[in-house]
Amino acid sequence: MNALTATNRNFRHAARILGLDTKLENSLLIPFREIKVECTIPKDDGTLVSYVGFRIQHDNARGPMKGGIRYHPEVDPDEVNALAQLMTWKTAVADIPYGGAKGGIGCNPMDLTVSELERLTRVFTQKIHDLIGTQRDVPAPDMGTNAQTMAWILDEYSKFHGHSPAVVTGKPIDLGGSLGREAATGLGVVYGTEALLAEYGKSVSDMTFVIQGFGNVGSWAAKNIFDRGGKVIAVSDITGAIKNSNGIDIRALMKHKEGGGTLKDFQGGDAMDPNDLLVHQCDVLIPCALGGVLNKDNAGDVKAKYIIEAANHPTDPEADEILSKKGVVILPDIYANAGGVTVSYFEWVQNIQGFMWDEDQVNRELNKYMTKAFGDIKAMCKTHNCSLRMGAFTLGVNRVARATLLRGWEA
Repeated sequence: MNALTATNRNFRHAARILGLDTKLENSLLIPFREIKVECTIPKDDGTLVSYVGFRIQHDNARGPMKGGIRYHPEVDPDEVNALAQLMTWKTAVADIPYGGAKGGIGCNPMDLTVSELERLTRVFTQKIHDLIGTQRDVPAPDMGTNAQTMAWILDEYSKFHGHSPAVVTGKPIDLGGSLGREAATGLGVVYGTEALLAEYGKSVSDMTFVIQGFGNVGSWAAKNIFDRGGKVIAVSDITGAIKNSNGIDIRALMKHKEGGGTLKDFQGGDAMDPNDLLVHQCDVLIPCALGGVLNKDNAGDVKAKYIIEAANHPTDPEADEILSKKGVVILPDIYANAGGVTVSYFEWVQNIQGFMWDEDQVNRELNKYMTKAFGDIKAMCKTHNCSLRMGAFTLGVNRVARATLLRGWEA
């Protein structure tokens, strides 16, 4: 089941639980605007090449639209549509004043030089500059993009609209980026995990963890778990997977990777088959990589008691049902990985105020938002007698529906 079908299914289920009017339900599902543009640039050798860029703006009932821009050869409009919709529910669950958007360019950033990437980013910004903005739509980095990409967008946008640091988040610190933004998604995952475990009278230091994906999110989540005394017994990334039943020294592993090493040649663990990682014996499984990794073929073999969805849409609906019947507790993606967009919101606030926070304040506020959101989800679970996933979806959809009705959506 693709991401859009799965997201729509979860939305429809939440809408039925809430008893939403059918016309309102359909209105909430249809994106506010879909933008598709041609981006033609000269390559370094002088030849011209064209790429297709797009931006899907899903909903703005609760505030400016918010979401990443990805550069990837298989940028799929269906997937981006699903991710834009998920951003709408995610920002509502976190209770930050945003709607949802997502965008991208169908290119392989590995095949482009830095100057070609800059030209491509600037042309894309020229094509969409009048449709994004501080109070309209605020992009951020995603797969294949980074702080440098945001710096180019900021500079190009500012040529048309004057200095506008709040037009993008995830910027370099020197251009108004927020302290704590890089670690935010991974740290938010750990705050969410702490809130969940506290419900069962447990803490991070009592548990064993398996982490799939050791990129930005996975490495920061692992580091914060390790620092709290949790035992990370297996990790994987695109180069391979390692395990150590006594716990992996995450700080040593991060240092090893920063020095150019790979997981496979790290001495603090034994190599294992990456396919076995998701079904490895542990208390908490944290998928931090791609969508759809837990499916009907492997869900029955999962041994974890808790799954924290740090990736977007890592669990197929079929796997969801199998895992729920087994009694596995799943912390859903639209809450678990909301730390990144929450600190993006803090960055936007700091830029608008022209007053920057220190990292301790950023992390304190993030903890406050993640803890409150978990309490709000639990309240919805109690009201509607539903799973954490439906608790999160009903919370998000209800907030957007209420904002839509209050604004007078039929007017």
